[in-house]
Amino acid sequence: MSSTAALLTFTFAGAILTITPGPDTLLVVRTAVAEGASRAVFAGIGICCGLLVWGLLVALGLGALLVASRPAYTLLQWAGAAYLFWLGCNLLIRPRKEMAQFAAAGSNLESRRSFFVGLRTNLMNPKVGAFYVTLLPQFVPADVAVTPFVAALVAIHASEGALWFALLIFLTRPLSQLIARPAMRRSIDHVTGVIFIAFGLRLVLSERWR
Repeated sequence: MSSTAALLTFTFAGAILTITPGPDTLLVVRTAVAEGASRAVFAGIGICCGLLVWGLLVALGLGALLVASRPAYTLLQWAGAAYLFWLGCNLLIRPRKEMAQFAAAGSNLESRRSFFVGLRTNLMNPKVGAFYVTLLPQFVPADVAVTPFVAALVAIHASEGALWFALLIFLTRPLSQLIARPAMRRSIDHVTGVIFIAFGLRLVLSERWR
């Protein structure tokens, strides 16, 4: 496989993975509808940065530890599940009562918070690392430097994620009047909390190689 063919093939595979619903997509959508587009953008940036970190670890060979070591994978798996449980329970117990006010003095702090929530959500999902370790080598031609090429593949995937999140955030704009109602915001947080907990359960109960 030539370098061009490998890049094009991975671009298609990465796009399919990107649009597959998961915790990252749910987090961006929930943040957009409940807290506003600006914070959703920062959450999406955090997720994409998480992808880049995973890619760096895989390129350096550290990500293979998750595939080779059951204790390491299990530890991160349980940590990720616990974090999703925490997010879900927090949304169920303390749903937001009002829309985010970005002109407020604390807006920069809240934007940073959204960024780190996105970053942690991605980094604490061991399936991302396992996916990169098992899939990326299949798209690396024999005649290229492995580390730079893997970095290019991860950059493509992160870019696709950014475009997908931008589309999701844009599609939530027409719903702004509807979700401005307190009852609707509480319902969104409750539903999202349940789904986050379900993702956590699936992460705990899933088989290692899936």
